[in-house]
Amino acid sequence: MLYYLFEYLDKQYDFPGAGVFQYISFRSAMAVIFSLIISLLFGKRIINLLRRKQVGETIRDLGLAGEKEKHGTPTMGGLIILSAIIIPTLLFAKLHNIYVILMLIATVWLGLIGFLDDYIKVFGSPFLRGKKDKKGLAAKFKIIGQVGLGLIVGAAFYFHPDVQTKVEIPAEILAKVEKDKVTEIIDSEGKTHYMLDRKLPNTTIPFVKDNEFNYSSVLAVFGEKMRDYTWLIYILAVIIIVTAVSNGANITDGIDGLATGTSAIIGVTLAVFAYVSGNIIFANYLNIMYIPHTGELVVFASALIGACVGFLWYNAYPAQVFMGDTGSLALGGIIAVFAIAVRKELLIPIFCGIFLIENLSVVIQVAYFKYTKKKYGEGRRIFKMSPLHHHYQKLGMHESKIVSRFWIIGIMLAILTIVTLKLR
Repeated sequence: MLYYLFEYLDKQYDFPGAGVFQYISFRSAMAVIFSLIISLLFGKRIINLLRRKQVGETIRDLGLAGEKEKHGTPTMGGLIILSAIIIPTLLFAKLHNIYVILMLIATVWLGLIGFLDDYIKVFGSPFLRGKKDKKGLAAKFKIIGQVGLGLIVGAAFYFHPDVQTKVEIPAEILAKVEKDKVTEIIDSEGKTHYMLDRKLPNTTIPFVKDNEFNYSSVLAVFGEKMRDYTWLIYILAVIIIVTAVSNGANITDGIDGLATGTSAIIGVTLAVFAYVSGNIIFANYLNIMYIPHTGELVVFASALIGACVGFLWYNAYPAQVFMGDTGSLALGGIIAVFAIAVRKELLIPIFCGIFLIENLSVVIQVAYFKYTKKKYGEGRRIFKMSPLHHHYQKLGMHESKIVSRFWIIGIMLAILTIVTLKLR
């Protein structure tokens, strides 16, 4: 909103300093500052409100150290994160940008699903006369919500005219290309670039020299006519990614500060990708896809980083508030949609490695338990407890040390992900 106000003041009245709002770097910095202010100042008020409403977490008796102290800790703290993301984005981002619109939809959509899940745990279902259910919203309804978001995002990314990539073409072959498909761009150094518009469902393959993968190639083996149905494959892939990452973040949110800090690290990684992908100079230098309008996502990513860091003020050990599903489902969905927007979804297993290994630890534990129960008559376990962070708690490691080490691994994975821009 402020972007449009100061753009008007700059054009109509030549208002001093108004032009600075044209710079993504300035608006991103302001988004970080405002998200920190919102989460730090208003976070305490929200925590006190949750206490007054007796919105406390009920901790299952899992035999873990420090469980009793956590009983009654306010949950639904994800409201702090959501407000610290949404408000700065509304203030400083270009709201007509399709990528920003979809990020806001993802934030609100999964935030509402998570809020309903937390609400049922604390107050009971509004549809079942207040009947409480410690399990919260039924898993099938969560999946339906995640699939619904995947459908919206997938369809928008595939069909919306503003979602496209551009590739630079040499001036000597310009005459051979249809003029309506070429955009002339003059960069900050005054150099002219001729960019060919491409409306393709393509993404980035890490560690490969010619690193683009087109989803239509999956169907091409069945004949060229099958390429017309690429949208089905693409939207299905988006649904799977959104559901998997959202649930991964949800599972990771098991000890103080783990999911929050990990999400902040991932947010920095995604901000880097959005900036270089949306900047023609960096995209050409790194030989990566130039994706117009994605630079605006840096503002959103900055709000995300500030919100997570600000929330850590209250969520670090010993936590004064838990984010609940209100925050964890939203954070996972945000990361998934963001990665798809910048065409880096195939890198998710690397920069979301913490989420992945937490998910896998649960899958492996359950599968092995069922297998051994069927074969030997009794279920056996690989880990002392899953998800993985509980395994280390069972080994006697303090949760603050577990979180710190997971963060270190997350930073290493983030660096490796960024290095893939040149490492091919």
